[in-house]
Parts: sequence; C-alpha cells; structure tokens
Amino acid sequence: MASKQEKIKQRIEDYIRDSGIRQGGKLPPETALAQAFQVSRTTVRGAIQRLENEGKLLVKHGSGTFITRPLPAIPSSLDRLYSIGDMIRSAGLKEDEQLESIKRLDSCPREIAERMELDRHEPVIVLERTRTANGEAVAHSINYIPEQIAEVIMVNGSFTGSLFQNFEYKAGVRIVGAYSEMTVPARTDPHARRLMTSPQAAVLLFKQLHYDELNRQVLYSYDYVRSDIFQFWIRRNR
Repeated sequence: MASKQEKIKQRIEDYIRDSGIRQGGKLPPETALAQAFQVSRTTVRGAIQRLENEGKLLVKHGSGTFITRPLPAIPSSLDRLYSIGDMIRSAGLKEDEQLESIKRLDSCPREIAERMELDRHEPVIVLERTRTANGEAVAHSINYIPEQIAEVIMVNGSFTGSLFQNFEYKAGVRIVGAYSEMTVPARTDPHARRLMTSPQAAVLLFKQLHYDELNRQVLYSYDYVRSDIFQFWIRRNR
C-alpha cells in the first residue's frame, strides 16, 4: 500500500501535468500545496524531496521549487573507447562545451610524466572543458597534451570540437585505445563539485592514458562524469 508521501508525490506530478507548468516553471509554495491536498506541510516536503531525488524538481532555498526534467541515461560499454561527445550525441542529446582554460606548463607533473613516459622538463598544454547535454553540465575534462601535438591542433591559442578528431585530422595521430582507471572522487574535489547540481548527481572519475596506433602515449585525461547520466557496463566471462 502506498504511503501518504507517495500518494502526495503522485498528486503533485498530476498537478504539474494538468496545470501545464513547463520546465523552469515554479511550483506553488508548500503551504499552498498542503492546504490544497489537505495534508501536513511535512508530508508535502517529503513528497517534494522524493521528486527532487528523481530529478523532476529543483529546490532553491529562498527562491522556490522549480520544475525540471531528468536527462535520459547515456549508456556506454566499458570495453569500447568512446569520446564524451560521441556518447552524448548517441543518446540523441545536444552536445556543447564550455572552454574553462588552456594553460602551458613548462614542466610536466610527475604523475603525468611517469604515465606518458615524458621527460619531467617537457612542456605540456593543459586543456580544461565542461561538457553539456541539452544545456546541462554532465562532464568535466582535464587533458594533458604534449606541446608538439597541442600546437598543431589549437588555433590562435584556442580549441573547440572533438579532441579525438583534432588529433587525427590535424596532427595525424589516431587514438585507438586507452588504459582507464575508474574511481570515485572526493566530494570536496572542486572539479567533481561543479557537476553536483542536484542530490542525485554522483560523479565518477576516469583517469585515462590514451595511445595511438604505434602504442605511443599521446594524451592523459582526467574525465569527471555524472553517474546519474552516464551508465557504464562490461561483459564478464567465466
């Protein structure tokens, strides 16, 4: 038997549908909903919390409760290497990006240098971007690129488009695979926090060493992705 909160949750969903409130529209205050449904404000608050956890509402304290719409899941197999842009587009969503920064480091960080077998004094370019799906931030990438490749794929010190395609068509470097380590970043990680836009938005971190057809290490990436949006699987055989 459905609980009182579950019943009110369904009534709120019916109200949103029947009243024609669109995405971004505002829900009436909790007190008004409690009076309309003849229940306590606590029950209404609990129902709203459930809807927020499902990504259907966004509660902004001091501003109100707004209608939102959860993005569909973006599935991907872990045994295949797809770019973030490819995964977003394959789900039928509009992909876009926000360039956060491009920095030149005169010496390569120790961890990156060891993974890519670079000299510590070899300069690298650090490209940082936030990726969006239908206007919502779903991934954040930090890419370490050897300077000799970066200076070919970047135009006037800027960058846009698919990293994989730019590597292949501008630098003649075809990325064919990656060694990927999947971890859960700390909630205090500033790069992860920028993707935690709602209570259900957990984040995964992929540390990825990319290599080309000659097995040369050509790119190292920290890819933060929202686990409520990206779904990964792998087939395991016995």
